Amino acid sequence: MRSRLLRLLAVPEGDNLVFLTQPLHKGRREKAKAIAIVCGGTSLDFATFTDRVARLATVLKQFGMASGDRVGMLSLNSHRFVEYFFGTWWGGGVINPVNIRWNPKEVAYSLDDCDTRILLVDDLFVPMVPALRQLSASLRTVVYCGDGAVPEGMVGYEALLAKAEPAEDAPHGTDELAAIMYTGGTTGQPKGVMLTHGSLCINALSTVAALPRDAQNAVSLVAAPMFHVAGCGASIQNLLRLMPMHVLPMFDELAVLQAVQSARITEMFMVPTMIKRVIEHPRFAEFDLSSLRLLFYGAAPIDAALLDQAMRAIPKAAFAQVYGMTELSPVVAALSPHCHQPGPDRDRLLRSAGTPVPIAEIRIVDGEDREVPPGQVGEIVARGPMVMKGYWNKPRETEAALRGGWMHTGDGGYMDDQGFVFVVDRMKDMIVSGGENVYSAEVENAIAQMPQVLMSAVIGVPDDKWGERVHAVIVRREGMALEAEAVIAHCREHIAGYKCPRSVEFRDALPLSAAGKLQKFQLREPFWAGRERRVG
Repeated sequence: MRSRLLRLLAVPEGDNLVFLTQPLHKGRREKAKAIAIVCGGTSLDFATFTDRVARLATVLKQFGMASGDRVGMLSLNSHRFVEYFFGTWWGGGVINPVNIRWNPKEVAYSLDDCDTRILLVDDLFVPMVPALRQLSASLRTVVYCGDGAVPEGMVGYEALLAKAEPAEDAPHGTDELAAIMYTGGTTGQPKGVMLTHGSLCINALSTVAALPRDAQNAVSLVAAPMFHVAGCGASIQNLLRLMPMHVLPMFDELAVLQAVQSARITEMFMVPTMIKRVIEHPRFAEFDLSSLRLLFYGAAPIDAALLDQAMRAIPKAAFAQVYGMTELSPVVAALSPHCHQPGPDRDRLLRSAGTPVPIAEIRIVDGEDREVPPGQVGEIVARGPMVMKGYWNKPRETEAALRGGWMHTGDGGYMDDQGFVFVVDRMKDMIVSGGENVYSAEVENAIAQMPQVLMSAVIGVPDDKWGERVHAVIVRREGMALEAEAVIAHCREHIAGYKCPRSVEFRDALPLSAAGKLQKFQLREPFWAGRERRVG
C-alpha cells in the first residue's frame, strides 16, 4: 500500500527525501514573516521558527545525538515543544515525548526502554530530574527549557541556541523512524509505538484531504497534550498548511475560551471530556466564539446528548469526528461536517466513526481474521501507509498486532454497506453474561440519557451465577440525587434486560488518561485481582 501510494505521488521509495521538516523550508521561503507559532508572550514567524529548529539540531548533535538516536521531552505544551519535534527530526533523531502524567519510575522506564540519553524538561518537571537520574540508566544530558535560572547539573536551552550555528537539514527516507510514542499502558506495560516520517507525514496529508477546509485566514488552537499523538499530529497538520498555531500549555476551559475569543481561533481539536468542560463552564456565555469554524473531536466516544449540546452551544462551528489510534499515526477514519447536518440519516451516521480516510483500508474480521458481512460485529482492522512500523523491542506484540498485514485495533465494531464504521467498544470491554455478549458502550449510551449522570463507565465483574455481570460506575452531577434502582429501571426502558446493569456504584470521579480516555482497567482491577482469568 505504501509503495503504491508513493508511486502515485511520483516519490521514489527509499530515496532520501525531506519529509516532516519540509513545511519549514516552504514556510521560510513562502511566508517568512508570517506567524507560525504563538505561545504566551512568544510569537515566532516562519523564518525565526525554522532558524531556531536548525540551531536546536546543532545543539542535540553536540550532545551526541546521531542519526536514529532518541531524544525525550518532559514538558507542558509550548513553542519549544514544537521546536523539539522538528529540531530532532532536522538533526536526524527520533522523538520520544514523555507522558507528563507518569511518575518517575514510569518515565525512567520509557527512557531506558528505547535508550533515550537526552531529555528536555521545563520548569514544572525540574523537581523530577534527581529521581530520573537515579532511576534511569540511559539518561546523560538534561536540557532546561524554562525561563528562569538554569538548575545545577543542567544546560540552558536558550543559551545553547544563541551560541549554535544552524545545522543542515537531514533528509529522510519514508521508512525512517521519526517517533517512538508510548501507549498509556491501559492494557499493561507501556509499548513504544514506532512511527516513521512517511506514516506521520502521509497521515497528516490524508487527514487534511478527508476533511478539507478553507485555509484563508485560518488560525488553529492546540490544547491537546503534545506528548500525545493527537497534539503532535495537529502540529504537523498546521505547519503543513502554513497556518498560525496558538499553543496552550495545557488544557484549561477558561484558557480555551479566552484564546478562541482573543486570537479569533477558527479550528481546534478536543476530546469529548474537554468539550463538556468548555461548554459547561460557568463563564461560557461571556465569550465570543463566532470565529470558530471547525471543531474536531475524537480519541474517545462521544454520546449523542453531549454532541447535540455542543452543536447548540457553538452554532457557527462545523463539527467533525476523527477516529484512530497511536499505531495509525493516528487518523484512519473521519466523519465529515456534512454528516452532522440535519437529514433523515443524521442520527444513525452520528453514531459512526465515519468512513476510511483516503490512504486507509478498513475491514471487520472475526476471531480467525475472516472478513464478516456488513452489519456484523467483529474486530476493526486497518492497513495503509499510516500503520506503525511496530512496537519497539516487542516482536511478539508487533507480530500479533500486525498479523496478516493489518493493524488489529482491539476495537469491536461493524461496517455498513456504505462504508461507515461503527465502533461498538474495545474488544476487551465486551462482557459475556449468561452466554450473551454485552457491549458496554451501548449500556453507557443509555445511562448518559439520564440528566443526573455526569459520566459513566460500564465493566464486566465476576458473578457466580452469570460468569460476569454488567456493573455501572457513575459520577452524578453536582447537587443531583440518583439511586441504583433508578438507573437499572431507566436502562430497562432503553435496552434489553440482559444488557442492563445488575449492580451500580457511585464515585466522585472516573480515572482518565492524559489524553482524556477512560481507563477502565483501573475500575476492573479490584474485582478481578487474584484471579487467573479476567473473564467469567
